[in-house]
Amino acid sequence: MLLEKEYFDIWMRRIMDVLERIERNQKPPKASEYPVVENGEKLYDNYDLCRMLHISKRTLQRYRTQYGLPYKMLNQKAFYRESDVLRFIEENFDKLRNFRKGTV
Repeated sequence: MLLEKEYFDIWMRRIMDVLERIERNQKPPKASEYPVVENGEKLYDNYDLCRMLHISKRTLQRYRTQYGLPYKMLNQKAFYRESDVLRFIEENFDKLRNFRKGTV
């Protein structure tokens, strides 16, 4: 019984050593994995907004140019304030629904 406990302890130490090495070698998350925040408000990039709205990049660009979706450029990348997106959807919901159906 004592031998089994010693054997168990040895293996546990080995496992813990391996886990500690893995933890030390782990890379920190990329900057893009952190939510972008400006003055306490979330900012979404093109990729995030396309996924949330289930639209293509081209449709998102059309929303900006034809329907006036507000955006701001930071480091040559378009970002959209959460409040602007919500307001845009509320104000243009019927137009966008008809646009997606192809009736406009």
